[in-house]
Amino acid sequence: MSLVEQIIARAKSNKQRIVLPEALEERTLTAADQVLRDDIADIILLGNNEKIHALAAKLGLTNIDKATIIDPENSPKAEEYAGKLAEIRKSKGLTIEEARRLVKDPLYYGCMIIKMGEADGQISGALSTTGETLRPALQIIKCAPGISCVSGAMLLITKKPEYGENGVLVVGDVAVTPMPDADQLAQIAVCTAQTAKSVAGFADPRVAMLSFSTKGSAKHEVVDKVIAATAKAKELNPNLKVDGELQADASLVPGVGAKKAPGSEIAGKANVLVFPCLEVGNIAYKLVERLGDAEALGPILQGIARPVNDLSRGCSVDDIYKLVAITACQAMDAK
Repeated sequence: MSLVEQIIARAKSNKQRIVLPEALEERTLTAADQVLRDDIADIILLGNNEKIHALAAKLGLTNIDKATIIDPENSPKAEEYAGKLAEIRKSKGLTIEEARRLVKDPLYYGCMIIKMGEADGQISGALSTTGETLRPALQIIKCAPGISCVSGAMLLITKKPEYGENGVLVVGDVAVTPMPDADQLAQIAVCTAQTAKSVAGFADPRVAMLSFSTKGSAKHEVVDKVIAATAKAKELNPNLKVDGELQADASLVPGVGAKKAPGSEIAGKANVLVFPCLEVGNIAYKLVERLGDAEALGPILQGIARPVNDLSRGCSVDDIYKLVAITACQAMDAK
């Protein structure tokens, strides 16, 4: 069974309630129909009921009646949600009038459903920017306990079974925080290991904190940051298997790891790679994807108390379908 098939099977085994606030977007509605057909998750569509059904008819979709459809413009819970939102944002000066306006926005309404315990995760981005997806999530759902920065992980499915977990690696941050400090990098390590567990199904995440140096082979302030982040990650999660600073080859190749970092429980055995900054991570995964013929799944947003994931506006129906299953797996672990 492939990794994607495993993720879908886990999602089916414990169905979660996933909100799709861009229900009038054709790819999103088509993916929702397929998710409902395959019984992967319970879907909550946000938008006008008549327009959603008209679009479903136009696209020849036959499973949309299985979804819960809510129109934020005419929701009987709008006033309750507005009151809760005003309470949450009171310290920022949000008035009840402004809250009433915001909850009519599907992206905000969806996050309020999650906040009120009536849904488990949300996916948007086929129409919205990353900022528009993240803003309500951070304002309403907020970060997970002990976490102050959001990051993005990627699942890299390679054709090299000798590396990672039978060829699968989980890497981060590849999407959100451009230049993390040592504290943020430590949080990214903890969150990426958690994603490796909840989404990739790794029973034993082994985290390598990457650098251009291995165990003091080079001296530089960016190396010092990785060393400090490694120590902080161990403080955040004493059970985390993590080591650094390690070069990429020392992290993945047993012979190189044994030579460059003798005695390390991670060197040569890593299945989770944490990049020192977003620039390195984003470039690296795209090179592996294109030159190494690997499949890249994600980015998967992490660090939010309940999963809210962001699509590319160029996403396919299949991208959305897979991300629903991924979000469902995250949601199981977040409870």
